[in-house]
Amino acid sequence: MQIDFIDLLKQSVSSIVLEGETQHLLEKNQALNSFYPILLSILNSRPELIDTLQRQLNPRVGDVFDANLSLKQQFLDLVSGTAPQTEIENTLNRSIAPSLNFLENQAGSSDPVAIQHLLRNNLDSIQAALPQWATALLAALGVNNAVGQTVHQAPEVIVTKPVEERRSWLLPILALIILIGLLAFLFRACSDRNQAPATAQTQVAANQPAMLQVSTGSDGNLVTCQILLNNPSYMEILQNEVKQIFNHPTGCGAENYANYHSEFIDQDVIPSVLKMLKGVPNVNLNWVGNQLSIQAANPTDAERLASQIRPMAKNMTVVTQQPAETTVTDVNQAVTSSISNAEKALATINPDNIRALDVATALNMQIINFDSASTEIPEANKSILDQAAVLMQRAPQVRLTVKGHTDAVGDANANKTLSQQRAQAVVDYLVSRGVNPGQLQAIGFGSEQPIAANATPEGQFKNRRIEFEVLNVDTGTVRSVEDAGVVEQKAPQS
Repeated sequence: MQIDFIDLLKQSVSSIVLEGETQHLLEKNQALNSFYPILLSILNSRPELIDTLQRQLNPRVGDVFDANLSLKQQFLDLVSGTAPQTEIENTLNRSIAPSLNFLENQAGSSDPVAIQHLLRNNLDSIQAALPQWATALLAALGVNNAVGQTVHQAPEVIVTKPVEERRSWLLPILALIILIGLLAFLFRACSDRNQAPATAQTQVAANQPAMLQVSTGSDGNLVTCQILLNNPSYMEILQNEVKQIFNHPTGCGAENYANYHSEFIDQDVIPSVLKMLKGVPNVNLNWVGNQLSIQAANPTDAERLASQIRPMAKNMTVVTQQPAETTVTDVNQAVTSSISNAEKALATINPDNIRALDVATALNMQIINFDSASTEIPEANKSILDQAAVLMQRAPQVRLTVKGHTDAVGDANANKTLSQQRAQAVVDYLVSRGVNPGQLQAIGFGSEQPIAANATPEGQFKNRRIEFEVLNVDTGTVRSVEDAGVVEQKAPQS
């Protein structure tokens, strides 16, 4: 299917103009989408402007509006939203030159006549993309949008009186049309100003950068994955990449949210980065805005990945971080940070589409730091479990196995018993908050499944943990979040 002309322009130009941008990205993209058809309509009506703009090193929006400062200001008022108008204007200024290059490539010539011919052939696409208020704006500039031509004064009379008479009644009608258009435009502008407080909240809410969070387990396979994005098409592409790269049937917990941006910075390299993560044990990657952070149980792995990614993601700041839980002295900070991350992840789950994998992924972000030899759930974690309980009550199909683990310090049998009791304590708490007992299962593994060396306090801290996995109670099998159904393990009999 042939791509729409305006859509092709957006794909070609917006990626250039918005490259490296992180602030007010949604507003800037919306302003560009409004500006493109207006710019093309003006160029179609005034081919001499094409040559003027081509000769300028840095063409400006003011040049497009023929130095009419009042109309330019009205236009910026309509397209800026809550973003600073200077930033919006600068973004639009940067779009003019690549838009002209796009037109030259499509027309096969820099000749204004050839470009105008191209524009006339795609007039339907241009007109369909115009905002409703643009007709009045173009009329005020002397552009008749119906045909994309400039509204000129009638030519000077050369011969007969009938022509003069025809001109005498046409001019008042044209003037009246333009006047009506101007009044409609001004009315719309005033209305939009009056409604600014109501729309500001929506715009602000739509200003969160897209987010991708991925972590691997001890075998380098996918453990958790979450995408927050407002772009169904690219989300589907990214989901398919995750499934294919990690041989994962369900992929990421992914939702479209209007308050998140529609694109990642340097998103074209995300699949290549995911391929690098595959097989690297215990890695956590966070892709937010222009910041890419990498944590790994082995700091050497994190540094190696960062050095490989930096040349590819040139607009990202790639940093490595020590896992928050690596030092015992930072335990409290690590717990606090983990609970905050879990809380945010649970809050993003769509209450109308609750998936077991999403709940398990969010719960696994928290650290449940039991006191030594204790089975009492820390107060800090109860709010997270409360959120999860609400979701599980709404979604009886969500069934989880709670897995308890300990370090290797002390008697192995005692550790296994303690891990079982801690896992059961989590199950009992969720049940006390209204979750159906049939949705939960507790298993204790003691020190049998370490994720770090037990020779150091840091490794011991990592190994003392609670994990959540997806459970299919009907078949009596456990689907690991790490494997997500690729490998099904027979659930131990309790």
